[in-house]
Amino acid sequence: MRKIRQGDDVVVVAGKDKGRRGTVLRVVENGARVVVEGVNMVKKHQKPNPMIGRTGGIIEMEKPVDISNVMLFNPASEKGDRVGFKTLEDGRKVRYFKSNGEVVDA
Repeated sequence: MRKIRQGDDVVVVAGKDKGRRGTVLRVVENGARVVVEGVNMVKKHQKPNPMIGRTGGIIEMEKPVDISNVMLFNPASEKGDRVGFKTLEDGRKVRYFKSNGEVVDA
């Protein structure tokens, strides 16, 4: 199980986009990096390829950020928060916020 998963709302805590908030689009490189919507934007010069219908030009795209540079967003405190794991009475293993003990996975 991962502390940060696809679809989670996260806050960037380090780097050029520090303080920005976004949704995790995907987890890459065996869980070491995440692609966050609107964070770590780069310009890529792309050659046209008529075989697959791709136009050329300069496109903007998101690049992965290290997973240690993002924290899960806690809606109760409106900040990034650390995450832990605990097992409920019914045997499910769930994530919870360390600051207030609230369960992330409902």
